[in-house]
Amino acid sequence: MSAPSDAALESRAVNIIRGLSMDAPHAARSGHQGTAMALAPLAHVLWTRVLTYDAGDPDWPDRDRFILSAGHASILLYSMLHLTGHGLTLDDLRQFRQWDSATPGHPEVGLTAGVEVTTGPLGQGLANAVGMAVAERNLRARFGAAVSDHHTFVICGDGDLAEGLSHEAASLAGHLGLGRLVVVYDDNHVTIDGPTELALSDNAAARFAAYGWHVIDLGEAAEDLDAMEAALRAGMAQHDRPTLIVLRSHIATPSPDTDSPAAHGYSLTDDGIAETKRRMGLPDDESFHVPDDVLAMYREAGARGSVARQAWQQRLAAWDGDRAAWDACWARSGLEGWADALPTWEPGQSVATRKAGNACLTALLDEVPGLIGGGADLTGNTGTTIAGHGVQSADCPEGRQLFFGVREHAMGAICNGMALHGGLLPVGGTFLVFSDYMRGAVRLAALSGAKTLFVWTHDSVGVGEDGPTHQPVEHAAALRAIPGLRVFRPADANETAGAWRVAVEGDGPTAFLLTRQDVPVLAGTDDHAAVARGAYVLVDADGPVEVVIIGTGSEVAVALDAAATLTAGGTAVRVVSMPSMDLFGAQDAAYRESVLPPGVPVVSVEAGVTFGWGAWADVSVGIDRFGASAPGDVVMERLGITPAAVAEAARGLLDRKPIDQKEGVA
Repeated sequence: MSAPSDAALESRAVNIIRGLSMDAPHAARSGHQGTAMALAPLAHVLWTRVLTYDAGDPDWPDRDRFILSAGHASILLYSMLHLTGHGLTLDDLRQFRQWDSATPGHPEVGLTAGVEVTTGPLGQGLANAVGMAVAERNLRARFGAAVSDHHTFVICGDGDLAEGLSHEAASLAGHLGLGRLVVVYDDNHVTIDGPTELALSDNAAARFAAYGWHVIDLGEAAEDLDAMEAALRAGMAQHDRPTLIVLRSHIATPSPDTDSPAAHGYSLTDDGIAETKRRMGLPDDESFHVPDDVLAMYREAGARGSVARQAWQQRLAAWDGDRAAWDACWARSGLEGWADALPTWEPGQSVATRKAGNACLTALLDEVPGLIGGGADLTGNTGTTIAGHGVQSADCPEGRQLFFGVREHAMGAICNGMALHGGLLPVGGTFLVFSDYMRGAVRLAALSGAKTLFVWTHDSVGVGEDGPTHQPVEHAAALRAIPGLRVFRPADANETAGAWRVAVEGDGPTAFLLTRQDVPVLAGTDDHAAVARGAYVLVDADGPVEVVIIGTGSEVAVALDAAATLTAGGTAVRVVSMPSMDLFGAQDAAYRESVLPPGVPVVSVEAGVTFGWGAWADVSVGIDRFGASAPGDVVMERLGITPAAVAEAARGLLDRKPIDQKEGVA
């Protein structure tokens, strides 16, 4: 991008951004004005001088990525998207923070053209950007700069850097030597509670330098367009380490509330806005004022990138690389016939589902070329080993094995960034109990529709001797409660393969809850179509069904043994495997009733809390307490996850006439 030549026009343009940044929150009587006002000059420089983008085609793959990690300043981003012609209108700005608008309180990817990631929970956007930088470098190394050659830019604030997530992500980014990642730290010394000095005395520049970042301390340059452009370009020139630009800004500049903590939110109303507009030389009696020459300048900047986009399209058309692999990467799916590579297992084998998961991942590496990822210091333990494809690093940017270290939260957010960048299908693994450490990123994956694959192993008290700190009991229920997260707890190796097929074929995030311990491979679990429906009849009664037992995960085998006991006593039992509650719940009523006939009593069994099972079962055998340190089979038995306990629950249910309520049996 080339810089505009009219300094007076640029100065007025910056003030127009500031005017919009006051007017939209004022119209909503809600929002964050001050940060957007302070950073208006930086936004102007980015969108007119630095970023490579095409407002007419905001999703083309080789555009620069911009992430507003300080998502509360969303009006800054919306103002730029309107001015540069991304499709937002002034009416959209007037509808800021209103029902069903394209301008929600925090940016949401997929809702507003030009928004790359959903931000707001602080630190997430910065960590997403690390994933985007990994994705760009990996694709460039594998396919060439002709088709992947861009940068990632971030605006973050004090809140982002105060969150522990930023430490995890920045440390890994420095270790990986991620060039082409440029982060601007808005050092405005203001938080909601008051001055940052109340709780923060970090030396951010020294901290990031210690991480291995290139650090530029610009000081008081938030109004100096040329200085900011020079710093951004210096960061862009760094190819072997990320860059942090420390920019001392003054919140709500040039209003009467400059440097006031109140300006972090909605502090400027009628009189304050009018006074600020007079200081900037704008009409003080007009809201959403955008003069024609300013709009024309921004629209020209927004259209300028079409030349770069068209040149990229021509390069791609003439490119002699592996187009099938490139297209599969961007489809986040596999090459033709990829599912045929999924392994199968014979009934009677005994295989931990975490090992089956690794067998699926390994089998798909050449068939699903976008796969990349690893574990949070538990790579082998979780079955997220990617062998033979290099270890991601500055020396091996094409590597598809990514060692995240003990950084669960960053792993989740970085994987989301890779997914939302496009071109990669990221996998991140840790123990299920540590999903707590990454829940913020998991929730945002679901909210964003990011196609991230979360592998969580050691999925029950069957973990054994490590004890209750490492034995998940409430975690499956907690994850199932997240809208938009596809959760699988497969019964055996074949159901694990079916879950992998659904994950690769589908959209959005998938969670795999897998066993540490070996579990038997069962007859009838190799029907991928049945697995995709979330639940299915695994073993049916010879005659009219008297009771249904639902099992999930390792407890499907327990359900089968309980059914055998009941059948021997003359009870007609149906066993249902339910690898995914949410997928079963999404089926039509006719299918659900074909699996769980109305009026037939149902018992469920799962080695976890019974919460949530009331939707499907009349009585639930589970563990409504924490676990204990002992061998896994002993813990299971002592806590009642046994065929005998399930059979007893079924008999009690059958003896009760009528079924009076759904209940848990711990």
